Amino acid sequence: MFDVIRIPAFQDNYIWLLRNGAAAVVVDPGDARPVIDILERDGLSLAAILITHHHADHQGGVASLLAHYPCQVFGPAAESITGLTQPLRGGETIRLDSLGAEFRVFPVPGHTLGHLAYYGAGCLFCGDTLFGAGCGRLFEGSPAQMLDSLERLAALPDATSVYCAHEYTEANLRFALAVEAGNRNLQARVDEVAVTRAKGLSTVPSTIALEKATNPFLRCNEPEVIASAKSREAGVDGPLQVFAALREWKNSY
Repeated sequence: MFDVIRIPAFQDNYIWLLRNGAAAVVVDPGDARPVIDILERDGLSLAAILITHHHADHQGGVASLLAHYPCQVFGPAAESITGLTQPLRGGETIRLDSLGAEFRVFPVPGHTLGHLAYYGAGCLFCGDTLFGAGCGRLFEGSPAQMLDSLERLAALPDATSVYCAHEYTEANLRFALAVEAGNRNLQARVDEVAVTRAKGLSTVPSTIALEKATNPFLRCNEPEVIASAKSREAGVDGPLQVFAALREWKNSY
């Protein structure tokens, strides 16, 4: 089993370093420097890089890492990924011997068209698809694609640890309360996150169970969420239209 180490980057990004003994795998290294610092400090060898999508804050550090640590680079075949050696389209299972773990690769288009998520050992690395109490913007995909992607992730076991790539939870919860103020689980999460952030701590990872209980984008069948969507856009009918209305609302919230 591997340990997961959080590496803050930029303003609110998280790079994830998976460690098993002296071996490491890194997920979405937008910046190489903090990753190299940890690898050198702890005497680790970088065995592989996992990329969820092509945005620079997720792959901008790949070239520098490869210059120091030649290794495999897994990522979306449908996107331009620096140093890609193992192109993936989703549906594969990859074996990372250095971690002693297998990961299922999910296609999760929406934020970008080729976006991938990696699930293994009870951990989900989902890039910018599912956030704490939110989801990614639709820069390339459609509402239908993103809703399908979120439903695919929501079907994972409740205990799954959700490692998203940004510290957005507190802001997302403000929107979630506007959508579903009567949700007691959501109110409790707001209070808990306020305490966590006041201490300077991270809200990530969350769990699939927590997201299903508090994330409005996973609750498009709930009466209060439906009512809120209808209050924003007349004629909303069905989960897809609810989701689309919520995503559009969030864009300008």
